[in-house]
Amino acid sequence: MSEIKKKLTDYFRQQGELYPAEYFFDKMPGILRTPSSVSSENPNFISNFQRLDEEAKNCFACDLAQTRTNVVFGDGNPNTNLLFIGEAPGENEDLQGKAFVGRAGKLLDDLLKEIGLNRSHVYIANIVKCRPPANRQPVPAEVNACIHFLLHQIEFIQPRMIICLGLVAAKALLKLDLPLGRMRSQVFTFQGIDAMVTYHPAAILRNINLMEAAREDFKKIKQIYQENSGS
Repeated sequence: MSEIKKKLTDYFRQQGELYPAEYFFDKMPGILRTPSSVSSENPNFISNFQRLDEEAKNCFACDLAQTRTNVVFGDGNPNTNLLFIGEAPGENEDLQGKAFVGRAGKLLDDLLKEIGLNRSHVYIANIVKCRPPANRQPVPAEVNACIHFLLHQIEFIQPRMIICLGLVAAKALLKLDLPLGRMRSQVFTFQGIDAMVTYHPAAILRNINLMEAAREDFKKIKQIYQENSGS
Protein backbone atom coordinates (compact mmCIF):
# COMPACT_ATOMS: atom_id res chain seq x y z
CA MET A 1 0.00 0.00 0.00
CA SER A 2 1.38 3.42 -0.94
CA GLU A 3 2.05 5.97 1.82
CA ILE A 4 -0.72 8.27 0.54
CA LYS A 5 -3.26 5.46 0.38
CA LYS A 6 -2.27 4.35 3.88
CA LYS A 7 -2.75 7.87 5.25
CA LEU A 8 -6.14 8.19 3.57
CA THR A 9 -7.23 4.79 4.86
CA ASP A 10 -6.12 5.65 8.41
CA TYR A 11 -7.86 9.02 8.24
CA PHE A 12 -11.22 7.66 7.10
CA ARG A 13 -11.03 4.77 9.55
CA GLN A 14 -10.50 7.29 12.34
CA GLN A 15 -13.43 9.39 11.13
CA GLY A 16 -15.60 6.28 10.99
CA GLU A 17 -14.76 5.47 14.60
CA LEU A 18 -15.37 9.05 15.77
CA TYR A 19 -18.52 9.70 13.73
CA PRO A 20 -20.19 6.35 12.95
CA ALA A 21 -23.52 7.97 12.04
CA GLU A 22 -21.84 9.93 9.25
CA TYR A 23 -19.27 7.36 8.13
CA PHE A 24 -20.03 3.76 7.34
CA PHE A 25 -17.75 1.53 5.31
CA ASP A 26 -18.39 -1.89 3.85
CA LYS A 27 -15.18 -3.03 5.52
CA MET A 28 -16.30 -1.66 8.91
CA PRO A 29 -17.87 -4.14 9.56
CA GLY A 30 -18.96 -5.20 6.07
CA ILE A 31 -22.63 -5.74 6.88
CA LEU A 32 -24.14 -5.11 3.46
CA ARG A 33 -23.66 -7.66 0.68
CA THR A 34 -22.64 -6.99 -2.84
CA PRO A 35 -25.41 -7.90 -5.31
CA SER A 36 -25.73 -11.63 -5.90
CA SER A 37 -28.20 -14.15 -7.21
CA VAL A 38 -30.17 -13.82 -3.96
CA SER A 39 -29.73 -10.08 -3.58
CA SER A 40 -32.75 -7.89 -2.91
CA GLU A 41 -31.77 -6.11 -6.14
CA ASN A 42 -32.74 -9.31 -7.96
CA PRO A 43 -36.40 -9.15 -9.13
CA ASN A 44 -36.95 -12.80 -8.16
CA PHE A 45 -35.76 -12.09 -4.63
CA ILE A 46 -38.08 -9.09 -4.32
CA SER A 47 -41.01 -11.07 -5.68
CA ASN A 48 -40.42 -14.05 -3.39
CA PHE A 49 -39.83 -11.92 -0.30
CA GLN A 50 -42.97 -9.88 -0.96
CA ARG A 51 -44.94 -13.08 -1.58
CA LEU A 52 -43.81 -14.42 1.79
CA ASP A 53 -44.82 -11.12 3.41
CA GLU A 54 -48.28 -11.36 1.84
CA GLU A 55 -48.62 -14.97 2.92
CA ALA A 56 -47.85 -13.98 6.51
CA LYS A 57 -50.40 -11.16 6.39
CA ASN A 58 -53.07 -13.65 5.33
CA CYS A 59 -52.15 -16.33 7.86
CA PHE A 60 -54.79 -17.68 10.26
CA ALA A 61 -52.88 -20.75 11.42
CA CYS A 62 -53.13 -19.91 15.14
CA ASP A 63 -55.36 -17.98 17.52
CA LEU A 64 -53.12 -14.88 17.45
CA ALA A 65 -54.73 -14.02 14.11
CA GLN A 66 -58.01 -13.36 15.97
CA THR A 67 -56.57 -10.61 18.19
CA ARG A 68 -53.95 -8.94 16.01
CA THR A 69 -54.23 -5.51 14.41
CA ASN A 70 -51.37 -6.04 11.96
CA VAL A 71 -48.99 -8.82 11.03
CA VAL A 72 -45.42 -7.67 11.71
CA PHE A 73 -43.26 -9.31 9.07
CA GLY A 74 -39.97 -7.51 9.79
CA ASP A 75 -38.03 -4.31 9.24
CA GLY A 76 -34.70 -3.21 7.82
CA ASN A 77 -32.61 -4.19 4.83
CA PRO A 78 -33.06 -7.78 3.57
CA ASN A 79 -29.86 -7.37 1.55
CA THR A 80 -27.78 -7.68 4.71
CA ASN A 81 -25.44 -10.13 6.36
CA LEU A 82 -26.68 -9.47 9.91
CA LEU A 83 -30.11 -10.64 11.11
CA PHE A 84 -31.62 -9.80 14.50
CA ILE A 85 -34.45 -11.98 15.80
CA GLY A 86 -36.77 -11.02 18.63
CA GLU A 87 -39.64 -12.77 20.35
CA ALA A 88 -42.92 -11.27 19.13
CA PRO A 89 -44.49 -7.90 18.28
CA GLY A 90 -45.64 -5.68 21.14
CA GLU A 91 -48.47 -3.18 21.28
CA ASN A 92 -46.77 -0.47 19.19
CA GLU A 93 -45.57 -2.99 16.63
CA ASP A 94 -49.06 -4.45 16.34
CA LEU A 95 -50.54 -1.00 15.76
CA GLN A 96 -47.94 0.11 13.19
CA GLY A 97 -47.17 -3.23 11.53
CA LYS A 98 -43.43 -2.65 11.94
CA ALA A 99 -40.86 -4.50 14.06
CA PHE A 100 -39.30 -2.86 17.12
CA VAL A 101 -40.88 0.60 17.01
CA GLY A 102 -41.69 1.09 20.69
CA ARG A 103 -39.34 1.84 23.58
CA ALA A 104 -37.55 -1.46 23.08
CA GLY A 105 -37.06 -0.58 19.42
CA LYS A 106 -35.57 2.79 20.33
CA LEU A 107 -33.14 1.06 22.67
CA LEU A 108 -32.19 -1.43 19.94
CA ASP A 109 -31.54 1.52 17.60
CA ASP A 110 -29.28 3.08 20.26
CA LEU A 111 -27.31 -0.14 20.73
CA LEU A 112 -26.86 -0.46 16.98
CA LYS A 113 -25.70 3.14 16.76
CA GLU A 114 -23.03 2.48 19.39
CA ILE A 115 -21.39 -0.03 17.03
CA GLY A 116 -21.80 2.17 13.95
CA LEU A 117 -24.99 0.65 12.52
CA ASN A 118 -28.61 1.50 11.91
CA ARG A 119 -31.64 -0.26 10.46
CA SER A 120 -30.50 0.24 6.90
CA HIS A 121 -27.56 -2.07 7.70
CA VAL A 122 -29.48 -4.96 9.34
CA TYR A 123 -32.77 -6.84 9.18
CA ILE A 124 -34.99 -7.35 12.23
CA ALA A 125 -37.64 -10.05 12.54
CA ASN A 126 -39.47 -12.01 15.25
CA ILE A 127 -40.15 -15.66 16.05
CA VAL A 128 -43.89 -15.02 15.68
CA LYS A 129 -45.42 -12.34 13.47
CA CYS A 130 -48.52 -11.47 15.53
CA ARG A 131 -48.75 -9.92 18.98
CA PRO A 132 -49.67 -12.29 21.82
CA PRO A 133 -52.38 -10.73 24.03
CA ALA A 134 -51.02 -8.54 26.84
CA ASN A 135 -47.52 -9.06 25.43
CA ARG A 136 -47.26 -12.51 26.98
CA GLN A 137 -44.69 -14.97 25.63
CA PRO A 138 -45.83 -17.00 22.61
CA VAL A 139 -46.80 -20.55 23.50
CA PRO A 140 -45.27 -23.54 21.67
CA ALA A 141 -48.31 -24.03 19.41
CA GLU A 142 -48.03 -20.41 18.22
CA VAL A 143 -44.29 -20.73 17.63
CA ASN A 144 -44.76 -23.97 15.69
CA ALA A 145 -47.50 -22.42 13.53
CA CYS A 146 -45.43 -19.35 12.65
CA ILE A 147 -41.72 -20.13 12.67
CA HIS A 148 -41.73 -21.36 9.06
CA PHE A 149 -42.04 -17.70 7.99
CA LEU A 150 -38.83 -16.86 9.86
CA LEU A 151 -37.04 -19.89 8.42
CA HIS A 152 -37.97 -18.74 4.92
CA GLN A 153 -36.75 -15.23 5.75
CA ILE A 154 -33.41 -16.70 6.80
CA GLU A 155 -33.33 -18.76 3.61
CA PHE A 156 -33.95 -15.68 1.45
CA ILE A 157 -31.67 -13.27 3.32
CA GLN A 158 -28.81 -15.77 3.82
CA PRO A 159 -27.17 -13.79 6.64
CA ARG A 160 -23.65 -14.49 7.80
CA MET A 161 -24.64 -13.90 11.41
CA ILE A 162 -27.85 -14.18 13.46
CA ILE A 163 -28.44 -12.42 16.77
CA CYS A 164 -31.17 -13.82 19.01
CA LEU A 165 -32.65 -11.12 21.22
CA GLY A 166 -33.75 -12.85 24.39
CA LEU A 167 -34.32 -16.34 25.69
CA VAL A 168 -37.52 -17.07 23.76
CA ALA A 169 -35.85 -16.40 20.40
CA ALA A 170 -32.76 -18.39 21.35
CA LYS A 171 -34.74 -21.43 22.52
CA ALA A 172 -37.11 -21.38 19.55
CA LEU A 173 -34.44 -21.01 16.87
CA LEU A 174 -31.36 -22.68 18.37
CA LYS A 175 -33.22 -25.35 20.38
CA LEU A 176 -31.10 -24.57 23.43
CA ASP A 177 -32.23 -25.19 26.99
CA LEU A 178 -29.74 -23.01 28.82
CA PRO A 179 -30.01 -19.85 30.92
CA LEU A 180 -29.43 -16.75 28.85
CA GLY A 181 -26.40 -15.86 30.94
CA ARG A 182 -24.68 -19.06 29.80
CA MET A 183 -25.50 -18.37 26.14
CA ARG A 184 -24.01 -14.87 26.08
CA SER A 185 -20.60 -14.38 24.45
CA GLN A 186 -20.75 -17.83 22.84
CA VAL A 187 -20.97 -18.46 19.12
CA PHE A 188 -23.50 -21.11 18.13
CA THR A 189 -24.37 -22.41 14.69
CA PHE A 190 -27.74 -22.45 12.96
CA GLN A 191 -27.74 -24.21 9.59
CA GLY A 192 -24.10 -23.24 9.09
CA ILE A 193 -24.69 -19.62 10.16
CA ASP A 194 -22.94 -18.10 13.19
CA ALA A 195 -25.45 -17.19 15.90
CA MET A 196 -25.13 -15.25 19.15
CA VAL A 197 -27.55 -14.47 21.97
CA THR A 198 -28.02 -11.27 23.96
CA TYR A 199 -30.68 -9.65 26.09
CA HIS A 200 -33.95 -8.54 24.57
CA PRO A 201 -34.18 -4.70 24.73
CA ALA A 202 -37.47 -5.02 26.64
CA ALA A 203 -35.66 -6.98 29.36
CA ILE A 204 -33.08 -4.20 29.61
CA LEU A 205 -35.86 -1.64 30.03
CA ARG A 206 -37.24 -3.71 32.90
CA ASN A 207 -33.78 -4.05 34.47
CA ILE A 208 -31.42 -1.23 33.51
CA ASN A 209 -28.57 -3.08 35.25
CA LEU A 210 -28.39 -5.28 32.14
CA MET A 211 -27.43 -2.32 29.95
CA GLU A 212 -23.67 -2.58 30.33
CA ALA A 213 -23.74 -6.31 29.63
CA ALA A 214 -25.80 -5.67 26.49
CA ARG A 215 -23.31 -3.05 25.34
CA GLU A 216 -20.49 -5.53 25.79
CA ASP A 217 -22.48 -8.11 23.81
CA PHE A 218 -22.94 -5.72 20.90
CA LYS A 219 -19.23 -4.90 20.87
CA LYS A 220 -18.52 -8.64 20.84
CA ILE A 221 -21.01 -9.15 18.01
CA LYS A 222 -19.22 -6.52 15.93
CA GLN A 223 -15.79 -7.98 16.76
CA ILE A 224 -16.72 -11.56 15.89
CA TYR A 225 -18.51 -10.50 12.72
CA GLN A 226 -15.45 -8.54 11.57
CA GLU A 227 -13.13 -11.43 12.34
CA ASN A 228 -15.28 -13.95 10.51
CA SER A 229 -15.86 -11.74 7.48
CA GLY A 230 -12.20 -10.74 7.21
CA SER A 231 -13.01 -7.03 7.48
